[in-house]
Amino acid sequence: MIDGQPFKQIGTPERGGIVCVADHASNYVPDNIELGIPAELLEQHVALDIGVDGIAARLARRHGMAAHVARVSRLVVDLHREEDHPAVVPTESDGHLIPGNIGANVEARLDRFHRPYHTALADWLDVGAPELILSIHSFTPKLANGGEERPWEVALLYNEDDRAARHAIRLFGDLGLNVGDNEPYSGRELNATMNRHAEAHGRPYCAIEIRQDLIGTRAEQARWAAMIADVAGRVALALA
Repeated sequence: MIDGQPFKQIGTPERGGIVCVADHASNYVPDNIELGIPAELLEQHVALDIGVDGIAARLARRHGMAAHVARVSRLVVDLHREEDHPAVVPTESDGHLIPGNIGANVEARLDRFHRPYHTALADWLDVGAPELILSIHSFTPKLANGGEERPWEVALLYNEDDRAARHAIRLFGDLGLNVGDNEPYSGRELNATMNRHAEAHGRPYCAIEIRQDLIGTRAEQARWAAMIADVAGRVALALA
């Protein structure tokens, strides 16, 4: 975090346009926070949503969809959790113990990372007044601690407001993709950022989950960014 901010903003939102939010795009851990985990875990899903940073950057720079992107790992503080969520500073993730977070000063982490991230996002959305918000995440082909293979290539999550998601599910399906409807987990349980910044304000949104093994390279990220931009544009037209 070059300027000390837990987020970066790429591009400027156009009023009535489409914007992108990426809560889990970074695996950065500040030097003064010791998580007590093997370094290789920082390259895995427990630390970040693989591929998402590249997709968000391409949506902003190539497709005109300004992006608000996290610059701190979810192992430091999970920006996609409510402040009072028991795992907002996780002590375990996907079977891995995070010993450095046991007894951590949660309030200090919220003050340093979580609150500035969400305050800036709220202000950015108020000024930008987008017609559609894209929340971009990725999911593992299979949980590291077991479980069935996840066949979906892309999925749409939502809580109460499924206006945009329903259109996106159909449109991604029309591209020949295996689309999950609130899979591999439910947006009714995991939708904190969009609950706060979209549903609470009546703003249409698409919470998009992409399977990680499909977006590991720059070429794959560019391909998916183009598909997402196309679908998002058609969703926005359908909602108009």
